[in-house]
Amino acid sequence: MQKKVVFLTALLFAFTVLASCQEKSKPSPPAQAQCKFSDGKTITINYSSPRAKGRKVFGELVPYGEVWRTGANEATTFVTDANLGVGGKDVPAGSYTIFTVPNADKWTLIVNKKTGEWGIPYKYEGDELARVDMKVSATPSPVENFTIALASMGGSCTLSMSWENTQASVSISEKK
Repeated sequence: MQKKVVFLTALLFAFTVLASCQEKSKPSPPAQAQCKFSDGKTITINYSSPRAKGRKVFGELVPYGEVWRTGANEATTFVTDANLGVGGKDVPAGSYTIFTVPNADKWTLIVNKKTGEWGIPYKYEGDELARVDMKVSATPSPVENFTIALASMGGSCTLSMSWENTQASVSISEKK
């Protein structure tokens, strides 16, 4: 009986270590950004963070003028329990998927009501809630890992996406 317990414990440990190693070795690991408003309501974005690995990203790996899943793997999720204004467009509390259309001088953020999709090809135009212009600027230094950040500023958050030498951003405010 004791041998069985030792064997099962060792087997469980081996599976745990293997699962842990596989998660860490993903080329585009999961990441999260979150913003909390003063009333406790939140925005949470879950995405996979690809690496540049010396590649030319925007205009090549991620083509200009085409819908991008905004990360890697599954489409990026955007969940909020607050009613929002995103770049001047109303976004009610709920779960969404976000995509972007990168261009050299302007990006477009797409907030889509359809959730649970892989990401591309994009065939969800009929489920779009909003398309919002994003401001584009150069990053102070190269960004190896695609990063989504939400910075809280009083009653609003700034959503920014950074990778390679590009940052795209848009203001998000809570609607009361």
